[in-house]
Amino acid sequence: MNRRHDATLHVDRREFLALGAGSFLGVVASWRPATLQGPDSLPGTGPAGRLWDPARAGRSLEPVTAADNDAAIQAIEKQLHCTCGCNLDVYTCRTTDFTCTVSPAMHQHVVRLAERGMTGQRIIDQFVREHGVAILMAPPKRGFNLAGYFVPSTSEELERLRSELDRLSV
Repeated sequence: MNRRHDATLHVDRREFLALGAGSFLGVVASWRPATLQGPDSLPGTGPAGRLWDPARAGRSLEPVTAADNDAAIQAIEKQLHCTCGCNLDVYTCRTTDFTCTVSPAMHQHVVRLAERGMTGQRIIDQFVREHGVAILMAPPKRGFNLAGYFVPSTSEELERLRSELDRLSV
């Protein structure tokens, strides 16, 4: 290796390859000898088949029924707010958050009401009676709730007018 006048090292190709080969051999020499893995034990016996702490696997889930995939049940659940605090509808919460215990219970309640012959609107009305209007994902379009559908656009219009007046007054 030769040091140049600009404080860089000049390494020719032979020295570079020798350094690379030496580094590679150093890495290879540090490898541990491979140990062969024994054949797997029979299912349920040995370390691979034994579950030491079943609680770590999570809670057991109920088997899926036809009502779980019914489009009418899903449409009802998409209108109901899950009360676990996730801010999702019941259907989305129960199909995405598998740690939630509230949405499966609400789903079972919807299924029981549907099995009694209640229509979708009657099921929603039943939930409103039990939990109040806050259970709905969107407020009903009547009375003072109509302000929620019109006020945002009105406030945006007022903000646009205010900025237009500010621009003209300058």
